[in-house]
Amino acid sequence: MSYRIDVAFEPLHEIMNSLHTYICRKSHKKIDLTSSWAKETRKQLTPDLVGLLDQVEVDNDWKLTYLLVHLCPDKRGAEPFLTWLESLTPGDLYELIAAYSNQFPTNMAVFRSRTLSLFTQWNEQYFRQLDSAIIHSLSSEQQARKEALPVMTSDAFVDETTNGLLFKPMKGLEELILIPQYHFQPINVICYFGRLTLCNYSARIYFSDEETLSPHAYRMIKSLAEMSRLKILRYLHHGPRSFIEIVRHLKLSKGITHDHISKLRSAGLIHAHFEGETLTEYSLRAGALQHMHNKLLGYIEQR
Repeated sequence: MSYRIDVAFEPLHEIMNSLHTYICRKSHKKIDLTSSWAKETRKQLTPDLVGLLDQVEVDNDWKLTYLLVHLCPDKRGAEPFLTWLESLTPGDLYELIAAYSNQFPTNMAVFRSRTLSLFTQWNEQYFRQLDSAIIHSLSSEQQARKEALPVMTSDAFVDETTNGLLFKPMKGLEELILIPQYHFQPINVICYFGRLTLCNYSARIYFSDEETLSPHAYRMIKSLAEMSRLKILRYLHHGPRSFIEIVRHLKLSKGITHDHISKLRSAGLIHAHFEGETLTEYSLRAGALQHMHNKLLGYIEQR
């Protein structure tokens, strides 16, 4: 039992990912763009769009929006997506979604109308002003990963691309699509639709002084500066462990343990094993420790 793997990227993907980054209010302190990005972006938007965005939640309807972006035949920008979506009736959308999910919006017509308004306004007020270097870098990332795909094992390719994710083959799962993203770094977004899994992964693209360590390299170093996280790594050295097993080993609360694990995941120091959207266990990503060592040594030895 296996599944196909592909890497996809078009500007429409980053429109969706930038929207997701804005509406995920609880994650603003965790992203590389920092919370100031959301505050500055908000100043650019009209009161109508701000009000609409404030109503959007990361729920099943939002997950279905990711599916629509994937199903759109032309992803070169917002305009082709809007034209395509406008051409579909609520009945058409039910048929499209039914092939992947048995969960639907409460009111498909309202869902369609809100999506059209959201993408139209976001594109006009934010995305059109986006630095073209971001889209170019994401396109280059996609091309590089597609070139690497044929010469690597599936698990190694997914692990390297996503910075530590592993997806267990499941009955019915046919395809895993990996999509590089910039705005929501270092967090990955996974949407499971039975025969299809979409994974929007952190592309680790940064625009800064080349002589400095990247935000990802800093994150790897900082993640080790805590005894509980070192204990987690040592514990995982003996084999994969579930979240509850790690909680019991550390003898800390679930909340504190989850925070430690999140930091190790963001740093790419542990594997996160998924069955669909369910995270089942964690394991040590030993190669990342050596990678961090080489990065740090290379920086120190620079002249």
